[in-house]
Amino acid sequence: MTRYKRLGDILISEGVITKEQLSEAISLQQKEGGKLGEVLLRLGYVSEEQIVIALSKQLSIPYISLASGKLKPAPDQNLEELIPYDFANRNLILPLSRSLNSLTVVMFDPLDLILIDNLKKFTSCEINIVISTRTDILKATENFYGKERIFRDAMDIGGAEEGGIKELFAEETDLSLDKIIAQAEEAPVVKLVDLIIRQAIDDGASDIHIEPRYDKLSLRYRIDGVLYEMPSPSSSLYLPIISRVKILSKMDIAEKRLPQDGGFMVKSGDKLIDLRVSSLPTIYGEKIVLRILDKSRVPLDLAKIGFLPQELERIRKGISSSYGLILLTGPTGSGKSTTLYAALSELNSPTLNILTVEDPVEYRLEGINQVQVKPEIGLTFANALRCFLRQDPDIILVGEVRDLETGEICIRSALTGHLVLSTLHTNDAPSTITRLIDIGIPNYLVAGSLRLIVAQRLIRKLCTHCKESYEISQEKLPLGITINSPVIYKAKGCEKCNFIGYKGRSLIAEVILIDEEIRDAIYKGLEASKIMEIAKKKGALTLLQSGIKKIEEGITSLEEILSVASVY
Repeated sequence: MTRYKRLGDILISEGVITKEQLSEAISLQQKEGGKLGEVLLRLGYVSEEQIVIALSKQLSIPYISLASGKLKPAPDQNLEELIPYDFANRNLILPLSRSLNSLTVVMFDPLDLILIDNLKKFTSCEINIVISTRTDILKATENFYGKERIFRDAMDIGGAEEGGIKELFAEETDLSLDKIIAQAEEAPVVKLVDLIIRQAIDDGASDIHIEPRYDKLSLRYRIDGVLYEMPSPSSSLYLPIISRVKILSKMDIAEKRLPQDGGFMVKSGDKLIDLRVSSLPTIYGEKIVLRILDKSRVPLDLAKIGFLPQELERIRKGISSSYGLILLTGPTGSGKSTTLYAALSELNSPTLNILTVEDPVEYRLEGINQVQVKPEIGLTFANALRCFLRQDPDIILVGEVRDLETGEICIRSALTGHLVLSTLHTNDAPSTITRLIDIGIPNYLVAGSLRLIVAQRLIRKLCTHCKESYEISQEKLPLGITINSPVIYKAKGCEKCNFIGYKGRSLIAEVILIDEEIRDAIYKGLEASKIMEIAKKKGALTLLQSGIKKIEEGITSLEEILSVASVY
């Protein structure tokens, strides 16, 4: 008869717990019942992984983790049909592989003999057991059944394609509004829309694009700034999907000729996520884009966004001023709003009155008065700013300087004792000065009000699990680039990054802190290139130089930097 070493003895011999902690757990177990491992977990003396590893040693059963890459069912063995999702999820098991009449199953509780016996009868197989933690099994189960099988099954709802979007578009006028609403409320459509959103959130997407094409319906996710094609829903579900999203977003489903905006919230785990929705009429029907605003994924902390130490020092010096104009520049999707929110979070204090006017308000910040622009009722940036000046503000944030009127009010506010933060669309930091002058603001007002200009771009970070190092020769680098490191990294691709080679984003920046010399250059009307030369002499980096630093640190690749920063 096999004699197993007791679980408590294994944990003591491994140095995980003390004899005193074991005695306390056994006493509690005798009073309340339950398994010893569960009691130790409840007391906080051990982790889930430590218990499972100890069980593995006690029972001589292999232990595998999600991180090892082995907790993944073999493809093309119809394992999801052999053990259905509901049964696997309820019993914390997952089929891994099948060979003839032998089935390997990962379990959380290998001592559940009734479950093992049921599995034998259920599958007509001999059961080989491996063990893992509850958390890893649940994630692996979701990956196998939820993201792959269930998602693809849902995509097939609606039957065979019947001519694609082109026929649906031609027949659209024949569908009554009541019928469209009824289709949008059907369980399969509700489930499919929920799955599309859940998949996007789980994959870390920032946007969902649902687009009608001539011969199909396209679904794409933007992940780390790049759009990726996803399995396409049936074209017959185009109208119900669009209508379902519009109903959730409180948009007018009868209006298909004009663009609309809306939004709703979803719960993912223990957090609420905002979804901002925009519709656009195209020649084949309405295109819908859902922007996913997950505050937990956005670090509203200047130190964690990705600025280099010297850039962070200049930014903090600029925003510490009691008055003046701070401008963030860059194209749409370059992270300007995140940087502004991070700056406000750092400045936020009960002693300050902070007002913002935005379009739209992306994140709600505690202790800050935020105003949503509503042009249809006359609440424009300019009108809101005029009202702000009667609200005794200390700091004002303006979502964007779009015209001369808004620009003038921002600058006059900055000159009258207020710290004003805003954004502008320019290609680099010095061009911001030219842009302000071009829209009609005099040189002397620009020179007197500006305190800080930050131009930035988002870059993808190399996957830390698979990035590959290689030696770089200076002669092979593009003209104008010097890398002070013999070894740099490139993307490869692995399971952790979905074989993309990149995971997560950072940024590169061009930070100009306005001092007397630069202020004098603005007043004299010097060209942007001359102003940048002055800033560089004072230690400022161009976007390309900032990117090269990220290459040298192994954060990103040369190819990624060259795709977002110009060589000049």
